[in-house]
Amino acid sequence: MSPMENDTKPVVLAFSGHDPSGAAGLQADIEALARAGCHCVSVITSLTTQNTSEFKALAPQSPARFREQLELLTEDISVDACKIGLIGSIQLVEIIADYLKDAKFPVVLDPILGSGSGANLATPALIRNMTKHLFPHTTVITPNLEEALALTGCNETATALHSLLDLGCGSALITAADSARGEVINTWIGRTREVHSYHWEKLPGTYHGSGCTLSAYLAGRLARGDPVRVAVEKAQEYTWHTLKHAQRIGKSQLHPERFHQ
Repeated sequence: MSPMENDTKPVVLAFSGHDPSGAAGLQADIEALARAGCHCVSVITSLTTQNTSEFKALAPQSPARFREQLELLTEDISVDACKIGLIGSIQLVEIIADYLKDAKFPVVLDPILGSGSGANLATPALIRNMTKHLFPHTTVITPNLEEALALTGCNETATALHSLLDLGCGSALITAADSARGEVINTWIGRTREVHSYHWEKLPGTYHGSGCTLSAYLAGRLARGDPVRVAVEKAQEYTWHTLKHAQRIGKSQLHPERFHQ
């Protein structure tokens, strides 16, 4: 192996939508993965019409074009981890699942069911297909509490964590799973079913792309060889700092500052 090959960054494949504001979606993945010391390769799942305050439209890629891009890309480039964000259609879920059936690398699934401005981005049929076809390939799933309850049919955090593992996920991190004044609590469950809670200062304001930032950085840490729990903890710390130093680019939600030192 040449010195150049020895110095090659881990490669993370991102399946994500495109956010024109640059706060979420693929651009968030690229920035967070770069900060994790990884190279992002990508296949865009959907184009979106949105800004920091409003979500107007979602246009998924055609399945044939999506499959062609994925096959050509992965024939050429080996992948060390995969991050899945916004998908957009049942057909794309099935193509991604078919690609992952023989995967030997970690997979992080950010099951985006709605936009930060409240738009619904996943039908019940898409949720069922995601659960059936993607959960069994997932190393870590990173829903917020609302998403976790919708995915499992549970009504509280503890049962939702166990249900996500029962549905096939290797581990689960529910973000903002509980909150008190001035505090946010994230909760993670691993393969041993031991539950760990993480307490973070609740920051003022609202943020666009925090979930994408967390899941992408987590995938990057796994690609770099971190154990799952270590990657989960590093991703939370990194994301909290990106929010603490967030920038107001548009008129509404803040942009995480993913390159803050």
